[in-house]
Amino acid sequence: MEAELYEEINGMIQLYLIRHSMTAGNLKKRYIGRTDESLCPEGIVLLESYIQKNIYPEVQRVYVSPMKRCMETAKLIFKENFYEVEELRECDFGIFENKNYKELSGNGDYQAWIDSNGTLPFPNGESMDAFKSRCLEAFARIVEEVSGAEQEWIASGKTGIFRAGIVVHGGTIMAILEQYGYPKAAYFDYQVKNGCGYRLTPVEGTRLWNCLCLQ
Repeated sequence: MEAELYEEINGMIQLYLIRHSMTAGNLKKRYIGRTDESLCPEGIVLLESYIQKNIYPEVQRVYVSPMKRCMETAKLIFKENFYEVEELRECDFGIFENKNYKELSGNGDYQAWIDSNGTLPFPNGESMDAFKSRCLEAFARIVEEVSGAEQEWIASGKTGIFRAGIVVHGGTIMAILEQYGYPKAAYFDYQVKNGCGYRLTPVEGTRLWNCLCLQ
């Protein structure tokens, strides 16, 4: 089903995966997952600087994680109505939530997680497999919806590239691109700074998406 879906997509679609701008927790290098922080003043200034540089395109649709930091980022960039997607939330970091590596130093559970290269489930939180699975399911639905919307766009007589923005979290972006990004790379290779992201264009005949950094 997914293979057929992706093979039907043509080069007239572009997706923009954008990480939310900075929060107070981001500034302190904390693990911010389920904590519903707003953007901090520095995050708003950063985002406005990117907007002035015109790194974000005009889009026909916007999908967003329902968390405040993503909603606020989307409103500053796109100023439109959004489709909230619950499954695009950041991972639940469990007992590591809202702590940074210094505060977790000496914690046996944290050291075990580090030694596993991040593959162990977060204690009292979410497993990486569960997190990645819900992100990929949400992305597949978005691709299907965007593909249908693009066909309606063409049928209405409009021309040009159909673009959709997806404003989410760093972990969400890494989960999606580990599976669907091209060139192929590992999860942590797709780390992206706050307010930045990737432009995706479909690789013809595959389920993969060419990735170009926004900056």
